[in-house]
Amino acid sequence: MADPRTDREKMAGAARKLREHTRPGEGRGFRTVITGKGGVGKTTITALLAHLFAEKGFTTLAVDEDPQMNLPYAVGIPREESDRIVPLAKNFDYVEEKTGARPGAGWGLMLKLNPDVSDVVTRFGAKGPGGVNLLVMGTVEQAAGGCLCPENTLLEAVIRYINLREGEVILMDTPAGVEHFGRTIARGFDQALLITDPTFNAVQVVRHAAQLAKDLGIRSVYLVINRIRSENDVRKVQELMGDSMDLFSGQFYLPYDESLIACEPDVRPLLAGVSPFINSLRALQARLEHSGGDPEKLPEEGK
Repeated sequence: MADPRTDREKMAGAARKLREHTRPGEGRGFRTVITGKGGVGKTTITALLAHLFAEKGFTTLAVDEDPQMNLPYAVGIPREESDRIVPLAKNFDYVEEKTGARPGAGWGLMLKLNPDVSDVVTRFGAKGPGGVNLLVMGTVEQAAGGCLCPENTLLEAVIRYINLREGEVILMDTPAGVEHFGRTIARGFDQALLITDPTFNAVQVVRHAAQLAKDLGIRSVYLVINRIRSENDVRKVQELMGDSMDLFSGQFYLPYDESLIACEPDVRPLLAGVSPFINSLRALQARLEHSGGDPEKLPEEGK
């Protein structure tokens, strides 16, 4: 088995090269994990934020960790190209190349536990419109739960590598629910967007996720209430959240917008116009940009 220190040194060297190309003032960049109940708009919000950051000149990497793999369509990659994307979890040749073991080959395999994956974005990152870069990972199943299968070993290494990349905005769209917060998937991310709509089940998911995010040491945790039709929707969510509201660094309210249905899955047409929904999303983007993971450096949240 290869010396893990050698692989870590290679990854650190790759990070140093990235620092050489960092824009002045960008620093470490932003690492934001986005989660919530299925169907509340996580992927749409991830794609729109990716384009808003790219518009402002940030090097932007959107990471799709949701098993539905809808983020390529949402950022505007043509359907025929999106359909050809193979998630890293299913790219068995790459898994074997990096870990030394092929998925499904049986038990007792010798794995590289810290594989060098510094080439992953160059080799498998997709180029989206507007300068948005995309990496489709697929799902990490039972990571940090004792599973040493080749796929999970690779994906955990990719997540560690992502956290070494500097001078980038990294937005990760995650599976529905909160299970990944109970694993290592969100470790190293300094901001979290917890997306809900004004329904009981969705609020329950973000209540649980807010506590887990804080337990993981994510410094800035934001509540994003999507599909608001009235002030009653906001009050309902706040009442259901109860004392859990104290866990959030800020709140953002996104009004219901019928034009989302008309343009989906490609969200780009929404950015061409002016609407309360897009205005609120721009306020959210500004909050993430100015906070940099530090809740003491914040403009007022969007309402």
